[in-house]
Amino acid sequence: MTTLTAGRVGLPAKYLPVLVTGCLLAAMFVAGGIRYEGFASGQVILNVFIDNAFLLVVAVGMTFVILTGGIDLSVGSVVALSTMISASLMAGPGWPPYLVVPLVLVIGSGLGLVMGYIVHAFDIQPFIVTLAGMFLARGLCYTIGTDSIPIEDPAFTAFAQSRIDLFADMWISPSVIVALVVVGVAAYVLHYTRFGRAVYATGGSEQSALLMGLPVGRTKITVYTVSGFCSALGGVLLSFYMLSGYGLHAVGMELDAIAAVVIGGTLLTGGSGFLLGTVLGVLVLGLIQTIISFEGTLSSWWTKIFIGMLLFVFILLQRLFSARSRR
Repeated sequence: MTTLTAGRVGLPAKYLPVLVTGCLLAAMFVAGGIRYEGFASGQVILNVFIDNAFLLVVAVGMTFVILTGGIDLSVGSVVALSTMISASLMAGPGWPPYLVVPLVLVIGSGLGLVMGYIVHAFDIQPFIVTLAGMFLARGLCYTIGTDSIPIEDPAFTAFAQSRIDLFADMWISPSVIVALVVVGVAAYVLHYTRFGRAVYATGGSEQSALLMGLPVGRTKITVYTVSGFCSALGGVLLSFYMLSGYGLHAVGMELDAIAAVVIGGTLLTGGSGFLLGTVLGVLVLGLIQTIISFEGTLSSWWTKIFIGMLLFVFILLQRLFSARSRR
């Protein structure tokens, strides 16, 4: 196993990016606690989970895709489409949530399946296929409606506004539980199933995976289906968070999801990365937003600036680690 030496301790190279992200998160939290009163509390971290549960689910799906060396630019638009379908069906025909939510998940998975099939069957770059999917899903939003559609279904709003009390007056929303369950299931699939091993092998070297007899085509189609499912589920969670459907929801979320995955240490070229890193990446993005809100004098656009700077740093670190591990 290739290792890099940090001081006197040998550490497998694949764990270093996650370690760096974890240290960055801890340093940000400590710095925020020193600078801002009331920052250093457990509820602040829980609020980051509450405010970014939908992004975490979307980033999980993006992790599967990037691990195979692909990319999915359609996730933000699929999230918006999911909110629009949910809101319009509950507001217009008055469909109950227990019918709307499964339908939305099927539609999102179906879009991902189609894009994955096109990527594999026609050997087209994922960037192009998912870019087309992004425009398609966003366009479908505006065929449903151009205005925001409020969600007033009693069962849906009751679930969205409920809270789960923990201890010491801390609490989380049900969406956080859903997101953590998705992370747990996805981690199990990636690390303890044949499909997960095929995902890593395909991203490491598609030709080698084919020579080993792995179902590369089926794997590529499946990861885009997983991404579509996670995007639709993220849209449902965003509907809980916003209690509305709108065609302009989740604009740029695909870039946030990619940023979270890369900051979490997953290689853009595929084959290396961990879901724990993705969770830490989402927390880093959420903590940046929290620090800016505590500061009070900075524009929200500084969030994008800091994220861009972090992306540059982590891409350079990935290049450095890859170069050293090949020696």
